[in-house]
Amino acid sequence: MKLEHVNITVPEPKTSAAILCDIFGWHVRWEGAAKDNGFTVHVGDDDSYLALYAPQKDLEPLGDTYSRIGGINHVGVVVDDIDATEARVKAAGYTPHNHGDYEPGLRFYFDGPDGIEFEVVSYS
Repeated sequence: MKLEHVNITVPEPKTSAAILCDIFGWHVRWEGAAKDNGFTVHVGDDDSYLALYAPQKDLEPLGDTYSRIGGINHVGVVVDDIDATEARVKAAGYTPHNHGDYEPGLRFYFDGPDGIEFEVVSYS
């Protein structure tokens, strides 16, 4: 069993997808019309992806996801080269934080597009 995708509401799926492709080396797997006259971009690799969805209505910020039932607190992404990924995160204008070196690997976090927190992990 494996996790295939997570669907996240964002204001501009194409913009968020482009940033994530640059940072993680992902590609757009699919894009098109979605629920409630919305638009979705599937971005990831051949095995898993994020579905970035925008409905045809005004969006409201979720607030502190760590205190909300159903809130997505962060998205964990395993990378081969954590230093190169951190450089791309910085080049995209985001600030890495909470660096850790503990079993089972190196990691850092950053608040990326649309305020979504990402945990970047390397087991190499």
